[in-house]
Parts: sequence; structure tokens; C-alpha cells
Amino acid sequence: MHPAFSVIFFTVFSGAGYGLLALMGIFAVLGLVPLSKPLGLLGLGLGFAAVTAGLLSSTWHLGHPERAWRAFSQWRSSWLSREGIVAVFTYGPLVLLAYCWVYRGGDAKTLEIWAVLTALGAAATVACTGKIYQSLKTIHQWHNPWTVPNYLLLGLAGGAVWLQAVLLGLGVSQAAAGGTAVAALAAAWAAKKAYWRFIDTTSHPATLESATGLGRYGKVGKFEGPHTEDNYLLKEMGYRVARRHAAKLRRYSEGLSFALPVALVGISVAADGVLAQFAAFLAAVSVTTGLLIERWLFFAEAKHVVTLYYGYEAS
Repeated sequence: MHPAFSVIFFTVFSGAGYGLLALMGIFAVLGLVPLSKPLGLLGLGLGFAAVTAGLLSSTWHLGHPERAWRAFSQWRSSWLSREGIVAVFTYGPLVLLAYCWVYRGGDAKTLEIWAVLTALGAAATVACTGKIYQSLKTIHQWHNPWTVPNYLLLGLAGGAVWLQAVLLGLGVSQAAAGGTAVAALAAAWAAKKAYWRFIDTTSHPATLESATGLGRYGKVGKFEGPHTEDNYLLKEMGYRVARRHAAKLRRYSEGLSFALPVALVGISVAADGVLAQFAAFLAAVSVTTGLLIERWLFFAEAKHVVTLYYGYEAS
């Protein structure tokens, strides 16, 4: 599929933003972070900004962005509609959590309720985003058991690294946040490797024989393409990335999304002062950059089954 930057930006930043908000809520309930005004403003503010920017960017590639609201009416059958509804409803507990955290602090009796609801809403929204792609049976690289877990774990990993940077930026040393970031990065790395292994060793069950219905007569070959020049289907659904380039980008993604952030988070936990803050900041930059590469690959390596009619092999 053609990798539209707006969708890449949306899935990366909304995923990491929701991961940050979910962890802020969980850590608040567990008493692992101080309920201070600066942390509430910076942490929840960063998560809110990332989520909102991501959701707005998801409309950039639409021909008529002003009609995006119509998607909300299809909640019975569309995961895109469910994602939008859950995302909007999550703003409610998030705003109330921010109010309690910033203005009431530890005196707020309902803070834990809003924190839990924010975390649940964040997780549900990211899961819906993953289900949008997993539900497309015509794209083998998306319609598999690894898509949703990858979206959840990558969002959690990005959010955890961001949280570590926020805490150290405010001078709050928190080993639990660093340990959570390392664990989330390790889990996301393992899930991503499993996803790549799956799409490399399996293919879509459809073939040119089954697509044309001529399989009973033997092997089917393409005599002539449906079109004499590039068209929308080939540009959007038959986007090709060379195997050697994909392998190289996978290595870059692994290094920037997982290996380097793990090392930098480890340094931020072991060190003190400016060195710890700088390492945490670099980890946040690295994981964000790596996830942008990972998400570009997620779209670029996906191939729609309609490309069988153009002589492409099933994948």
C-alpha cells in the first residue's frame, strides 16, 4: 500500500500519546509518580497534544475532510467508526483527570476513577486502530494475529520512553518508569520480529487461479494487464518496496525503535543529573524516529490481493 504520511504520523503519534496517557493514569493509581502540577501539565499535556495532532492528521489524506464526521454513524460495522467514537469519549475522563491532577492533586477523591478510565480508553482506542487494518481480509500483511498486539505494544513502548523523558526532564527520578520502558521495548521488539517472520513465511491464500475461477483448467498466467499505464490501484494498492531496501529499513527500525532506546533508557536509570536527562531525551527522539520508519514499512510492505490481476505474486 502507498504509505501516506498523514496516516503514518497519526498512528505513530496517537499511539505513543495514548501509551503515555495510559501509563500516567496507571502510575498515578499505583502511587508511582507525584501528583504535582508540573508533571500533570507536561505529561498529560504532551499526551493530549500528540493524540489530538494524530487524530487531526488522519483526515489530511481524505478528499473531503469536512465529511469525516459521517464515519461516526457506522459504528455497527466499522472499526474506523468505533475508533473515532472511543477516541472522542476518552477525552472526557482525560480532561477530568487533568483537572484533578493539576488543580486538586492528591486531594482529588475521583482522580483514580478518571485515571483508570483514561487508561482503558487509551488502550481501547489503539486496539480499534489496529483492528481497522486487521479486519481487511484482502491484505495479508494486516489480516493476521500480530497486527493488534503490535499496535498496542508499540504504542506502550513509545509512551513509556516518553514518560521517562518527561519525569527526568522535571527532575523526578523514577526507576519504575525506566524498568517499564525497557520491558515494553523488549515486548514490542519481540512482537515486531514475530510479525515480520509471519509475513515473510506466509502468503495470502488467494491465487490468480482462484481469483479468476479458472484454476480447474490448470495454471493461469497473465496474457495482458488490465491497463496500459499506471493507475490508482497500482499506485495505492500495489506499491512496491525492494526486498533489500525493506531489509535495510527493518534494521534501521530495530536499531532506532528498540536497541538504542533500551540502551539510552538504561543509561538514564543508572546516571544522574544532566546525563540522565539527556539520555532519556535521546531515547524519546530515537524511538519516535524508529517508529516512523516501522510504520512506513507497515504500509509499504502491504499488498492488496487485487494486484494478482496485474501479475503480482500472492504475498
